[in-house]
Amino acid sequence: MSKFYLTTSIYYVNAKPHVGHCYESTVADALARYHRLKGDDVYFLTGTDEHGQKVAKAAAEAGVSTQEFVDSVVKPSIDLWKTISISYDDFIRTTQERHIKVVQAVFSKLHEKGELFESEYKGWYCASCEAFWPESQLEEGNCPDCKRPVEQITETNWFFRMSKYRDWLTGYIKEHEDFIRPESRKNEILSFLEQPLQDLCISRPKNRLEWGVEIPFAKDHVSYVWFDALINYISALGYAGDDAKFRRYWPADVQIVGKDIIRFHTVFWPIILHTLGIEPPKTVFAHGHWLDAKGRKMSKSVGNVVDPVEMISKYGPDPLRYFLLSEIPYGNDGLFSEAALVSRLNTDLANDIGNLLNRTLTMIEKYYGGKVPAPAGTSLSSGDPADGELKALAAALAPRMDAAMADLDFPSALAAIWELINKANKYIEVQAPWSLDKQGKKDRLSDVIYNLAEVLRITAIAVSPFIPASAQKMWEQLGMAEPLSKMRVTDIEKWGLVAPGTQVRKGAALFPRIDTKAK
Repeated sequence: MSKFYLTTSIYYVNAKPHVGHCYESTVADALARYHRLKGDDVYFLTGTDEHGQKVAKAAAEAGVSTQEFVDSVVKPSIDLWKTISISYDDFIRTTQERHIKVVQAVFSKLHEKGELFESEYKGWYCASCEAFWPESQLEEGNCPDCKRPVEQITETNWFFRMSKYRDWLTGYIKEHEDFIRPESRKNEILSFLEQPLQDLCISRPKNRLEWGVEIPFAKDHVSYVWFDALINYISALGYAGDDAKFRRYWPADVQIVGKDIIRFHTVFWPIILHTLGIEPPKTVFAHGHWLDAKGRKMSKSVGNVVDPVEMISKYGPDPLRYFLLSEIPYGNDGLFSEAALVSRLNTDLANDIGNLLNRTLTMIEKYYGGKVPAPAGTSLSSGDPADGELKALAAALAPRMDAAMADLDFPSALAAIWELINKANKYIEVQAPWSLDKQGKKDRLSDVIYNLAEVLRITAIAVSPFIPASAQKMWEQLGMAEPLSKMRVTDIEKWGLVAPGTQVRKGAALFPRIDTKAK
């Protein structure tokens, strides 16, 4: 059994999660579920980043202790992930003792290796990003990442000797073509590395910030929040403690992050790992941003975020998941539009997959008393090409999905499934089961209905990584005996696994249409 270790970035807890966080978690979840469908040993990690100046400030503004504040913000995140079916295996919080111990162990190890030094620093600090920037990287005097004003600070801190590893990292990126994806992000980082790499300030004095991991050999300092946060990917595996678990799952197979934090994950992170003698992750994949109608990135500071809880209360969790996964190629920016979400729900979900399920089950009830008929096999002798085309498309589905998912191309994976769904809907129109019944062509009718039941079985398995709750409802309405959770990709590739005589259980519409005229 192959292992598959997958991580999201850990979300900063200075405010409740928005649709951007929901997007990252949903694509990671779809990937995790797909690899479980392949039979892989999946370890899916997500969590929260709970230290730093912004968190301490938000807690002070709320009038509560910092720990009380982070606890209050983490709960809605966990509740949201449950609602939208995020199937993580581990949820790490950077305030947990298991994480703090590893961060301190890493500090001690790097100190012993001579990779850290203390020095006075005078430079430009972005309070929003909690990062120092050399003047050469400022853009019109502002932070190059968030574009906000910076302030000049002079203080003594601890530094990580990152500058000496520029050549090593450049070579590593060029030799490992899948390390940074998509290609545009790799080119961005290689361009950044053409300039001298600065040593990284990795501490903050306690007299300016107390809310952080105390540095074991410098107790008047706490860890820089980004240094602390990056360590979560190995602290969750028990690095420097549970060696068996760490050896089993590291290196990470895919680390999913937003494009705005790609530098932290493809410059700081691999160099930290390299100095620790640890192999970097196999792939860091940077996704784009969801934009508002004015083309602006959604952010709490701008005040243009979409509340996923509101979208779920209106349309349900799976329609939101489907929209996020299908609307834009992964890695690109996308425009979030509630109207576009409703359109996807009404067309792809209600009209296509929902209609196919409803029509097929209705015909099984009408013509066969609710039990899937045994195929008569007349399609083999009738020479009807429609049956062969339907089965050929079903047979090609698994390899098409696999190729798309290897590229994290969720829209293409879904498009392959929907091609089969639409083919089946057209098959109903062309074969006209109602006419076959009237003409007394019972053998042909049983073949057609059985073929449709098989397409639904295959479809339910195929869509389970993407819209898991709806897939489960499909499975139950089809009356399948084996649990959906036990199905594998190989069950998509096979034809004829619906047992004749299976009692279907037609229920409520899978995706009720939204009346756009009433909105």
